[in-house]
Amino acid sequence: MKTHSLILIGLCVALAACGQHESSAPTPPPAATLVSTDPMTGNPFATPSDLYLQAPPFDRITDASFAPAFDAGMKEQLVEMDQIADRAEPPSFDNTITAMERSGQLLNRASKVFFNLTESNTNDTLDKIQADYAPKLAAHTDAIVLNDKLFARVKSLYDHRETLGLNGEPLRVLEQYYRNFARNGALLDAAGQAELRKLNQAQATLTNQFSDQLQKETNAAAIVVDSVAELAGFSDDDIAAAAEAAKARKLEGKWVIPLVNTTVQPAMQSASNRALRERIYQASISRGAHDNAFDNRPLVLKLAKLRYDRARLLGYPEHATYVLEEQMAKTPKAARDILVGMAKPALAAAKRDAARLQKLIDSEQKAAGQPSFKLAPWDWSYYAEKLRKQEFDLDEAQIRPYFELNSVLQNGVFFAANKLYGLSFKERKDLPVYHPDVRVFEVFEENGKTLGLFYADYYARPAKRGGAWMNNFVDQSRLLGTMPVIANNLNVSKPADGKPTLLTYDEVSTMFHEFG
Repeated sequence: MKTHSLILIGLCVALAACGQHESSAPTPPPAATLVSTDPMTGNPFATPSDLYLQAPPFDRITDASFAPAFDAGMKEQLVEMDQIADRAEPPSFDNTITAMERSGQLLNRASKVFFNLTESNTNDTLDKIQADYAPKLAAHTDAIVLNDKLFARVKSLYDHRETLGLNGEPLRVLEQYYRNFARNGALLDAAGQAELRKLNQAQATLTNQFSDQLQKETNAAAIVVDSVAELAGFSDDDIAAAAEAAKARKLEGKWVIPLVNTTVQPAMQSASNRALRERIYQASISRGAHDNAFDNRPLVLKLAKLRYDRARLLGYPEHATYVLEEQMAKTPKAARDILVGMAKPALAAAKRDAARLQKLIDSEQKAAGQPSFKLAPWDWSYYAEKLRKQEFDLDEAQIRPYFELNSVLQNGVFFAANKLYGLSFKERKDLPVYHPDVRVFEVFEENGKTLGLFYADYYARPAKRGGAWMNNFVDQSRLLGTMPVIANNLNVSKPADGKPTLLTYDEVSTMFHEFG
């Protein structure tokens, strides 16, 4: 794709009046400057970032940057695709597939940053933009994959792929392009494509709504504790972190336990207050099912119906078959067979563990002169930790001081990467970030050559979705000459000011996992 620089044009018009007598000439008005009305003027996505390795210029990116970039990016890419589709010369790998690979760079720059932010550091404005553009971006994708002339060129290459002299990566790319077009409706007739467009836009809207409501419900469902006595079993650092979380929500004098994982919450492992454990578990497991503004149950039913209708339209019996066609299992039956094969031994192991935990509960309750109770889901983590300590003299609370976050990163993850692959890391505090908690590292190969940039975003925040993941700000591409700029996200509870961030064993494992 040709890079089009945005040129700011200033036009100064001087108005002067001529007269025979200078003293009687009217005073000329001030010079007028015509300001560009192009919404992309000055937009940080208009051209590739001028920062190192095209790192996002977060110091210049604002919420207002995205909508104009999406509009301009979609328009630009559709023009590029039409130019490819309308070529007079017969299709070749270079004038069709390579040209498509080069297209959409403006849209890609904006999208990479936007969708990273909506997951890591969103706000009401970004949520609104995402809601507005989810169906528009779905329609944009359809405009490409349902372009008959464009698909005709791709299909012609695919049909003659054995005679093109392609192998390795080029052949794989061509096959993937054809499958992508075919699986997304290019083989449907006009009526089918029209119906598919409607389904895709509806699904995009509801999927975005589901994610937005889940995030808001997760924040709203944080556990508010009125008395420090209720936090029995928590470490001093965890209690201090809960107090800081309350202050952040303007709940002075209280303690807050945010929901930071998908189902099992870290706090359930240490909370000796059974009623609190149950509160945490129920809040976590019932998100999106409270008959409130964030209730996702109706959306689940609608999405299931849309997915079924879309799969049927595309020639599949149901959504699972459509999705698994591109996965390792290939078919729902194969996936089901794997799960069924695991279920029996997994259930047997769970029953054995449950019996051991129940025995521990009975023993402790008897020693305390209290009636026993039946093991419940919110008891599992707590008593499993106690059993580990009893049987193996292993107390995770005593291990955590050795798992300070920066030490795990520098002396664990980076150390292992150096020993295994010869990689080294240098922090880059000169590059802007989207949140003060984010750190940036330049990554070097063993020979000292730069490999890419690594953004570490490990702390939980209300504006961040739960879980852990890796995303790209810039993709590695030999074709486009770009190097990887990636981000790792975790949801570690931030400690009180001045306190170290002590990770759990699970968080340490997750940090290594996300690093890859």
